[in-house]
Amino acid sequence: MGVTTQQLSRFKRDGRPIVVLTAWDFLMAQVLDRAGVDVILVGDSLAMVALGHETTLPLTLEDMLHHTKAVRRGVKNALVVCDLPFMTYQESVAQAMHSAGRVLKETGAQAVKLEGGHPAMLETVERLTQAGIPVMAHVGLTPQSVHQFGGFRKQGTTAEAAERILQEAIALESAGAFSIVLEHIPADLGLQISQKLTIPTIGIGAGPHCDGQVLVTPDLLGLSEWQPPFAKPYTNLRDIITQAVQTYAAEVREQRFGDSPGA
Repeated sequence: MGVTTQQLSRFKRDGRPIVVLTAWDFLMAQVLDRAGVDVILVGDSLAMVALGHETTLPLTLEDMLHHTKAVRRGVKNALVVCDLPFMTYQESVAQAMHSAGRVLKETGAQAVKLEGGHPAMLETVERLTQAGIPVMAHVGLTPQSVHQFGGFRKQGTTAEAAERILQEAIALESAGAFSIVLEHIPADLGLQISQKLTIPTIGIGAGPHCDGQVLVTPDLLGLSEWQPPFAKPYTNLRDIITQAVQTYAAEVREQRFGDSPGA
């Protein structure tokens, strides 16, 4: 049996950090799963990184269903979590139930992720979890609210804002979320929330003291043309792939391709 939401809670209790990465297709999901990643998030960052949009807002539920199905086919062990796209869960609890239900029924993902900790969202999280749909919450910088924030700015930088995010996190745990993403907040706030909650915190630009960390996989691999300030590339596949393609192109144009053994 693969990683479960209950197992993530045990990881936190045991002090065992949780490894989370994103995937949007079968091939990458298969590679990440075999590498031992604990959670694979089919994130709505798909809209920007893979589809070329300026924000995550244009993404549809059908887009997410399509990509999550592909990811799930490549995964044997990791927990698969699917982002609910903008305006597929904010309108009402019924809308959220319908969207999340489709994700679990049609894709095989084990959980959904949604953004925000305001009172209406707390009711949504509570109702979803009561219906047996595991929910990963998300506070701090919530990309679906990019226009409200005036861009992808760091959140929780004042005492008042930090307290609001802390209280949202506490409330989301009480509502039934099994874990919570903390994005682009001060490291001391990430530590405070992680110590306060019993559910795992997954940081992205939230300091080293969260219970786990998530990166957008193309950022980790050095594929992205632009990276947020908190991303850390571990290689530079963009240059490596460019060089490989240029070498192949040169061989083809010089009619040398096919000379090597096994070609």
